[in-house]
Amino acid sequence: MRLGIISALEEEQQGFVEAMQGATRVMYGMRGYTAGSIAGIDAVCVLSRIGKVAAATTATMLVEKFGVSHILFTGVAGAGDAGVQVGDIVVADALLQYDMDASPLFPKFEVPLTGVSHFATDQHLSNLVASAAGTFLALDFEEAIAAGERQDFGLRSPRLHRGLIASGDQFISCAKQVNALGAALPGLLAVEMEGAAVAQVCFELGVPFAVIRTISDNANEGAAHDFMRFVQAVASKYAFHIVMRVCRDLKAAAG
Repeated sequence: MRLGIISALEEEQQGFVEAMQGATRVMYGMRGYTAGSIAGIDAVCVLSRIGKVAAATTATMLVEKFGVSHILFTGVAGAGDAGVQVGDIVVADALLQYDMDASPLFPKFEVPLTGVSHFATDQHLSNLVASAAGTFLALDFEEAIAAGERQDFGLRSPRLHRGLIASGDQFISCAKQVNALGAALPGLLAVEMEGAAVAQVCFELGVPFAVIRTISDNANEGAAHDFMRFVQAVASKYAFHIVMRVCRDLKAAAG
């Protein structure tokens, strides 16, 4: 197994490279790929940058150039449902491109010539990620996140969700827009800018993948407020603890 770990922003992978054993860095296609061992799992970490094209390019390179067998995307997202709050975690069961519309030639949201609109994640890997996330919230959350940050961001009892994540090439900061997406996409939990592109690449290349998102905002007019502070002080800690636990669990399962 070789695990590719993708994030859009540097802060979302804070600590991963430092935790690697035998790390080596290679520049390719304007991105730095760092290969090494995390908790005994052969891994490659890379920042995709923001947006679907950037994410798809990165995922493709991970498979074709660096030989990863599985991909995990971790980062932040906006809430897509009123029941999902800042600080909650969403593990995708499926991903969809909400700005894909080739109708009337193809049904809205369907990726032309694939017959697919909802790209399902790998169930086994997603189950491992969800288990690690749940354990983090139950055991590590209060120690990992400073009390002041928990208070400032209103992080009282974060919850784990599983379901649909939608991706598009825009930062959603309008309640009317996210409500319209929720009405068009039953079960929508989160909105972001990369995951469904990675999902399509993995679908076409036959690579198991999982996507985990920490909810940073409510995708409304206040979405940009303290966004980077949240990523640095909260989401990066979530990602580090959860990914480390995923790698330990993968190592244990492999014997």
